[in-house]
Amino acid sequence: MLDSTQIQAILPHRYPMLLIDRVLEHEPGQYALARKNVSINEAVFQGHFPGNPVLPGVFILEAMAQTGAIALLTLDNFKGRTAYFGGIKSAKFRQVVRPGDTLEIKVTLEKLKDRIGVGKAIATVEGQKACTAELTFIVE
Repeated sequence: MLDSTQIQAILPHRYPMLLIDRVLEHEPGQYALARKNVSINEAVFQGHFPGNPVLPGVFILEAMAQTGAIALLTLDNFKGRTAYFGGIKSAKFRQVVRPGDTLEIKVTLEKLKDRIGVGKAIATVEGQKACTAELTFIVE
């Protein structure tokens, strides 16, 4: 398990762009399982949407990317490097995510060649799919 301080030692993201709170499990080069606690105090809810707060889909995708980056950047040959989005494929949003929800995000790396990785991502709330996507990462 990784707490927020340990996550920040791996990822360059900081508030307000660090979108995962804890890594529950991870196997370097294989997968990572993370949690994001969605809070009404997040700045995005001031404008998305007042009176009907909804976590934007791009934030869910970014949380997925950060989870996948943990799986990549904990590999010995990628430690201290940065993982960038290389692409998003087949993203599907299946339910609204609201303040008070807890996102569980799992990214399983399916391909890894040189410095490019592809992963299958799924985000759930209380066991129900909120979003699925295939993500491509480029490590610099």
